[in-house]
Amino acid sequence: MAIDADTKTFVLDTNVLLHSAQSIESFQDHDVVIPMAVIEELDKFKKNSDELGRNARRVIRTLDRLRELTSSEPGSLRLGVKLNLINPTANGRLFVLSAPNLSSDDPVRRSVDNVFGSELDLQSPDNRILRIAALLKNDGRDVVFISKDINLRLKADALGLKVMDYERGKVNNDSLYTGFATRSVDDEQINLLYRDRQISIDDPELLANQFLVLNAQSNPKHSALCRYDAEQKNIRLVSNYSEGVWNILPRNKEQKMAFDLLLDPDIQLVTLIGGAGTGKTLLALAAGLQQVLNSQLYDKISVSRPIVPLGNDIGFLPGSKDAKLSTWMQPIFDNLDLLLSQENEKKNKSSSRYSSESLQNMHKLELEALTYIRGRSIQRQYVIIDEAQNLTPHEVKTIISRCGNDTKMILTGDPYQIDNPYLDASSNGLCYTVEKLKGENIFGHITLAKSERGKLAALAAKKL
Repeated sequence: MAIDADTKTFVLDTNVLLHSAQSIESFQDHDVVIPMAVIEELDKFKKNSDELGRNARRVIRTLDRLRELTSSEPGSLRLGVKLNLINPTANGRLFVLSAPNLSSDDPVRRSVDNVFGSELDLQSPDNRILRIAALLKNDGRDVVFISKDINLRLKADALGLKVMDYERGKVNNDSLYTGFATRSVDDEQINLLYRDRQISIDDPELLANQFLVLNAQSNPKHSALCRYDAEQKNIRLVSNYSEGVWNILPRNKEQKMAFDLLLDPDIQLVTLIGGAGTGKTLLALAAGLQQVLNSQLYDKISVSRPIVPLGNDIGFLPGSKDAKLSTWMQPIFDNLDLLLSQENEKKNKSSSRYSSESLQNMHKLELEALTYIRGRSIQRQYVIIDEAQNLTPHEVKTIISRCGNDTKMILTGDPYQIDNPYLDASSNGLCYTVEKLKGENIFGHITLAKSERGKLAALAAKKL
């Protein structure tokens, strides 16, 4: 490999390619190295029917395409091929390398052995990947090791290598868009808003469907809650929902904002982020029941959750698809049972016949596995994707792109309760969606801050 002082060499771990098949093309003018051990590990995943399997197959096909484009030069992947053959904006080179069998007196071999010592077993694919990176560094390359495996990054750092997580698709969770802002205004503006229900405003800092909490300058308790319409350049007063939505009364301003988005048919995608007990799933289900059973805006509610267990998996579950999913969907049933049981408290008890089972029998409620969503076209449905923080950005893109014009989708989750080992609060698909779609006219987001489940749940969310 010819050394260019201005060119970095990025050595990619297997989990980077499984996370994003496009990662090969993401390093612009720099070189990308895929160790042979990574190819061997991709081979183990290529038969999987999940997202990991699809990414593994896509990476293998990309490498094979590069090989075919340079078929007149045998060994081209080892010698380096230009990535602009498959992506005009990627001007670096791609290498597929294996660690050479060097003689015991070779200076590079001695240097590598001194680095590795006897603690790292080279039978391990991870350690063979690190050995490639160490060899390149000893050869004078400016090497950066890229991995989503924290433990492997620690080992690489201990060996003196520069290390990074794969940053593409990551957002700054500390400054994530919350969906609302607070303004201090004249009393007259608030009075005018209550009188006319809406007033014109031209504020370049506001985003489409962003909420405003207006506080009077002379009396902070005199306030108004409104939502910005980017097309009309005005703000509209938000309802108090004093009569509730399917017997659920909002308990704080964020829940009022959430209902305003959930019940607006012009908003096709809503994201709700919040900790345990903030009401994400309950609010989404209440709005869904209202619009499916009462106003009949949609034909049915479709609910999905990623199949990612907390702690040790309980293993194989017998029965049909619905029987298997019912175990994973128990949190949904808990919320549904609460909503449907409260119908008995209404004066008109005509809806008290509803139950989770009867809604499924009437085809008004469907439990769906995300595994089978690829290729579907979802029409006239109110779709809830719960625990969306366990999805990658690409998985969220695949899910959202299934929606027709008459379908509404809600993504809910808590970025601080992630069970996927290769995602965190900054790289998960839920936060990525919020950051990339904020300001779009058919998108709305709210971060729910206060736990309303109960005193014990609120204490646990705050202190533990």
